[in-house]
Amino acid sequence: MIFAVWVPLLMPLLAVPAARRLAESLPPRAAAWLLTGCAAALALCAGAALGLLVAAGALWLPVVAALGNLSLPLLGGDPSLTVPVAYAAGALLTACAVAAARRGLRHRAELRTARRATDAHTVAGDLCILPDPVPDAYALPGKPHRVVVTAGMLRALAPAEREALFAHERAHLAGRHHLFLLTVALASACHPLLRGLRAPLAYALERWADESAASQVGDRRLTARAIGRAALAGPGTPAAGPPSPRRPGAALAATAGPVPRRVAALLSPGRPAARRRPAGRRLVAAALLACVAFSAAGTLDAAADLHRSVETAQGETGR
Repeated sequence: MIFAVWVPLLMPLLAVPAARRLAESLPPRAAAWLLTGCAAALALCAGAALGLLVAAGALWLPVVAALGNLSLPLLGGDPSLTVPVAYAAGALLTACAVAAARRGLRHRAELRTARRATDAHTVAGDLCILPDPVPDAYALPGKPHRVVVTAGMLRALAPAEREALFAHERAHLAGRHHLFLLTVALASACHPLLRGLRAPLAYALERWADESAASQVGDRRLTARAIGRAALAGPGTPAAGPPSPRRPGAALAATAGPVPRRVAALLSPGRPAARRRPAGRRLVAAALLACVAFSAAGTLDAAADLHRSVETAQGETGR
């Protein structure tokens, strides 16, 4: 077990670059699912590996050995190594659990605060209009979902551009894109290397919403123009000032991410060069699949080895 259990902890070193590379060659929706699923699978395997290390060390405790009827001489392994590693793994596992819990609670609190801040303002269907002069617009998930837009943003865009912007934000809500980001954020709390998937996921989600908006309004150039103008007028620019304090960190907005790259993708819908190399894409996909498979196999092999050790130690005491 001492060897197999480290595989899930080290595999993100290879899996994260492979996932980022593969996502660049996929359509936005597929890329978002790939990055999220990869992060979740690797985080679960890493968490399970830490749990197995803790369990292996806990078996050497006299209380646990007595409860399990274990014969410590037959347990296998070196307690001078296994027990300290178990303490370290336990500390890491606790830190991961605390970080994930805090991230989830912060996500929930931000959405609740933002919803309370918007409840007192004008609502027309799923559209909530804030009187703020700073141009801003974002998707606010909840029950019901809302597209929040400021008076400043409404003044900055033409009517047709507003509809494209609203279609973009509604695509975020319909696709529950905030859950994709939350999943990767929680996975990153379990393994720091998985933070490398946040930026490509955010870009894939924005591109997913861009394509949905362009399909709904039927005009890619109009959608690109709306996103570009909203970004130029939006928060964070010298003319507009800082973002509205009402916008939660978990909210997705059309002005986020590398806007010039997104606009270029809308104006040039042809396949990027990476998609025209199916052999290279298959190779990267195979490498990523192997990384996830080895991670899962290492976890299962470590669990099976620990189970065999327990059965061996229990068999002696049962004679």
